Amino acid sequence: MIDLGYSLSRRFPDPPQTDYRTADVRALRHDLFCGDVYLADTEADRELSTAWGWVPVLDFAWALCDIVEQLDRDPQGSRSARRHHAELDFTESADRMLFERRFGWVEVTADWVPLEEPPLTFNHGALRREARDFLHDLIADLTDMHEGLADNPVIWDLQARFPRV
Repeated sequence: MIDLGYSLSRRFPDPPQTDYRTADVRALRHDLFCGDVYLADTEADRELSTAWGWVPVLDFAWALCDIVEQLDRDPQGSRSARRHHAELDFTESADRMLFERRFGWVEVTADWVPLEEPPLTFNHGALRREARDFLHDLIADLTDMHEGLADNPVIWDLQARFPRV
C-alpha cells in the first residue's frame, strides 16, 4: 500500500502579506507551502522522505501527478516492456526522485538513498490514484489554512486537470 504525506515547515513560513486568491503559478509551485514530503510502501515498511524543511509541498504533489501521467504515454500501457523514465528534481538542490515504469510497475528511488537500497515498487494505477488523492487532500488542507486559496483559478485548473480517480 502507498502512503504519501507532508508536513509544513515552521522555519520557512509563507510571507504574511500573501494574497492566496491571486497568487500565480510560480508562487504556488515554488515560494509557498514549504515543508517536507514522504512516499512510503507500508507493506515493505520503507519510505523515501525529505528532511530539509524547504520542499514546496504543493509543487511536489503537482509534479508527482505530472510524472505519473508522463509514465503512461506508451500506447501499450501496462503491457509495455519498454522502460519509461521520469525524474522529479527539487528546485533548491541537485537531489532528484527517479521513476522508472516497466509493464504496470513503477520503481521509485532517490539520489540521496544509498545505492544498495532497493527502489520502492508500486503498481502504476495505484500510484496514479494515490498521487491524485494526495493532491486533492493537500489542496483541501491548504485551503482550510489559507483564506482565499480556494478562490484561486490556478487551484481550480489544477483540480480539474487531475481529478480523483
